[in-house]
Amino acid sequence: MPHTMQAMLINHYGQKQPDRVLVPIPTPGPSDVLVAIHAASINPIDFKTRDGAVRMLLKYQMPLILGSDFAGEIVQVGSRVTRFKIGDAVYGRPRKSRIGTFAEYLAVDQADIAQMPQNLSYPEAAALPLVGLTTYQAFHDMLQLQPNQKILIQAGSGGIGTFAIQLAKLMGAYAATTTSGTNRALVTDLGADQVIDYHQENFTDVLHDYDAVYDTLGGDNLLQAFKIVKPGGAVVSLSGLPDGKFARADGLPLWKQALFSLATRAIRKREKQYHVAYRFLFMKPSGEQLALITQLVEAGEIRPVIDEIVPFADFQQAMDHSEAGHARGKIVVKMQ
Repeated sequence: MPHTMQAMLINHYGQKQPDRVLVPIPTPGPSDVLVAIHAASINPIDFKTRDGAVRMLLKYQMPLILGSDFAGEIVQVGSRVTRFKIGDAVYGRPRKSRIGTFAEYLAVDQADIAQMPQNLSYPEAAALPLVGLTTYQAFHDMLQLQPNQKILIQAGSGGIGTFAIQLAKLMGAYAATTTSGTNRALVTDLGADQVIDYHQENFTDVLHDYDAVYDTLGGDNLLQAFKIVKPGGAVVSLSGLPDGKFARADGLPLWKQALFSLATRAIRKREKQYHVAYRFLFMKPSGEQLALITQLVEAGEIRPVIDEIVPFADFQQAMDHSEAGHARGKIVVKMQ
């Protein structure tokens, strides 16, 4: 095995074009496996990390290899690894302190990965970990979504949305979604019960008495979401600001808790006005939950939706395409 690998890294926050460089292959710890990464997908958290938007929540040392989920083959195991062996095809989302999937190799804790679905290719599998775990935790853990409940999934044709529509329908919910008219057929095929073309109409004029909103957009879309949720319902956001409950539970310093509390005044006002709970979701890696997703995929209940697969050499073009926000499903980088 070589001693160095190619990786995409930034040397400082705000570096719009990461550098493709040779760096040492990481050494796995006792509970780690070393994975030869075959494919990795691009996610909004990658832009936020690159631009420094996560600095209030996470501290990274520079230089930093970007990338948040992957699929690949195990080439080395630590002394305490019991769940996997060399040669296993796995996928996962490494914990936030150990990101770096835009590289040829990754050392990752065995608790953060699962066996890859046998009916998927490496690029197909790489499209699932982050969006799958995020949505599973939103629907199962936070919302405890029940059959016949109504949920609005914002941006249904995006990476999160395409997975979320499928999971909502699998859980028996009524799923509405927003997208452009050109993506109506896609989200309908995934199971969406009602499609709102955001170019033609405002979702607040069309929907009412919903049990939940799954917000992937933030900003004014998040504030407007409270209007369509019935009292006792909830808005779960991936793109809003952390609320005080999250800040306290995450053990952030008191000054940061106070800052987030101040920044979310408009949201807290909406909570009281509409009697709707607001929850901020910062997904946690879980090999166990990912194994459940593997079962759903292998049973044909959920499928990845991929906009394009690009070679590692075209990484920057893939990042730019993803950041533009018009991808249908996920953009995947083929590492080898």
